[in-house]
Amino acid sequence: NSGPVKVMFYVFIVIAYLLGSISPSIIQGRLAGVDIKKEGSGNAGTTNTLRVLGKKAALITLIVDIGNAVLAVFLGSTQGDLCSYICAVAVFAGHIWPVYFGFKGGKGVATAFGAILMVNWKLALIALAISGSLPHWLRGGPDIIDDARAYFRIYTLFLPVFQLAVYCESALIASGNMKVPSYTSVVMCVLDVVFNYFFIFKMGKGVAGAALGTGLAEVCAGGFLLYYACFRSSELRQDLPVEKKEGDTRKIFDQAFGITWPLWIQNLVSRGAYVAATFIIAPLGTVAIAANSFAIIAEGFCYLPGYGVQDAATSLVGQSLGAGRKELARRLSWIAIACGAGMMTLLAVLMYAFAPQIMALLSQDPEVIALGARCLRIEAWAELLFGVSIVGYGCCVGAGDTLVPSVINFMSMWVIRLGLALLLIPRFGLAGYWIGMATELCVKGIIFAIRVSGTRWMRTRLTASTV
Repeated sequence: NSGPVKVMFYVFIVIAYLLGSISPSIIQGRLAGVDIKKEGSGNAGTTNTLRVLGKKAALITLIVDIGNAVLAVFLGSTQGDLCSYICAVAVFAGHIWPVYFGFKGGKGVATAFGAILMVNWKLALIALAISGSLPHWLRGGPDIIDDARAYFRIYTLFLPVFQLAVYCESALIASGNMKVPSYTSVVMCVLDVVFNYFFIFKMGKGVAGAALGTGLAEVCAGGFLLYYACFRSSELRQDLPVEKKEGDTRKIFDQAFGITWPLWIQNLVSRGAYVAATFIIAPLGTVAIAANSFAIIAEGFCYLPGYGVQDAATSLVGQSLGAGRKELARRLSWIAIACGAGMMTLLAVLMYAFAPQIMALLSQDPEVIALGARCLRIEAWAELLFGVSIVGYGCCVGAGDTLVPSVINFMSMWVIRLGLALLLIPRFGLAGYWIGMATELCVKGIIFAIRVSGTRWMRTRLTASTV
């Protein structure tokens, strides 16, 4: 951390922004006597360049945009991973707000890909491979496909930072620090709204602006959590002395893998279930898709407190069992379940009563509001047992019991929710899917209540030496 090295850290960030500000589409347009911002779609990107100036100009634009990002992240990497991440964001920002062209640039899709290519080339190749076809796979209409592609490609740029934030947040929660991750999540949500409003409405970036706003909110949260975990946390900071014994590292990795591999599979199949649900709902039309998406967002009003209690339950149960206090772990589990389910039930009553008003905050379309409100009122009946399942799952994870809960989640989503959706959607439309989901959440809540009422979930390899 010598003086010259610190200086170059910031110099390369500035260079990255200036590289991103080089807009080959605008330059070629001016050389051809055309203002590309006033032709075609008005976007200074590869697609509009192809439309207005032809294949050769579009190819040059694509190569230069990707090349600028590759060079920017490469320069940043000479000063460490943190600098390379910041340079990736800086070159992207430069493309969108080029200093040379009145801070009015393109959407940054090619630049985002170039940055991802350097930050994580495997992720970049996967994103590139599926980005063009993903909207078609999900049965997206022609009116949303281009925006869907842009959102996916831009958001992918921020995935490494998002994953880093998840790691830091989980480590802090496991150490017993609930306040900092919770406050940070609240601030991130506020920043997400602020950034989205700025990029979508003030900068006129539309869907691409939404991806950028969400990504930058995650960068802010992830950067702070990394700093706090490494330098401020009394349990995790990197200058603490650590006593190591031979074989400790192997033991830690073995335990970590044994606990987490079911979670990996569960997350994979759960995300697959969400994709499958979108695939099933898409043929119902744009109104149904919008109502479903907005209703899911609105339902967060009820279930997000439950996930907060879940994190607390995981930490409390894990620490209690680690101290060999089995009865305390059991008592804390039921207290947490009661708190989570109680809060979600109270909020469900409000959601049922004010469903149309809540939906009106998210959409101005009367059809979307009416259909979304109907879905929210169906879901409100399931919130109590949904809360039991959320917090009960957190209790099991705190004890290292991950395999059986993962199987429960897998079976309930793929068999009950999607199975009922296939049967009910043809008759009831979107409401049929929400009836299936509400039924699945109730069944899952009952199963987790039965699981936690026993003792098997507290007898795992992780707790064998203490319980």
